[in-house]
Amino acid sequence: MKSILVTYFSRTGNTRAVAEAIHGALRTAEIRPLREAGSPEGYDLVFLGFPVEMHSIPFPVEEVLRAFPAGTLGALFSTHGSLQGHRLSQEALEYAAVLSSGFKLLGTFHCRGRLSVRALEELGKSSEHEEWTGMAASAATHPDAADLEEARAFARRIEMLAAHGGY
Repeated sequence: MKSILVTYFSRTGNTRAVAEAIHGALRTAEIRPLREAGSPEGYDLVFLGFPVEMHSIPFPVEEVLRAFPAGTLGALFSTHGSLQGHRLSQEALEYAAVLSSGFKLLGTFHCRGRLSVRALEELGKSSEHEEWTGMAASAATHPDAADLEEARAFARRIEMLAAHGGY
């Protein structure tokens, strides 16, 4: 694998921590925040990470996903406050996969991440977010060591798939 980019959008540091774990598991990779990453052209593989916000993708990530060059080998990762496996944690990744039609998507990874106190307070004011706010409060210790080890294992699997052309 010649060149790998790990890029991420993070507000609280959760997604950055996962990006750093992914980067650390790869033999040759660059890591950059999304706003500094530039074009993904020229990379053999791109890992793109984001926090789930309001059950979806942050707008800056959405813009980048829509613009990915066709055929780019890639993987998506996200952090969220939902319980692992809950539909809310899956919907944003599914939406990102649809938007990333330029990607040859090799896989996805997600794990829990703590929310800011302010975000929990704001979301707690709305009855529509009641279920989610309860779940999010229990994510305060994430991403934890196990989450980061799973992210490293994910990175190694994706790197191996990419080395074989995505198969």
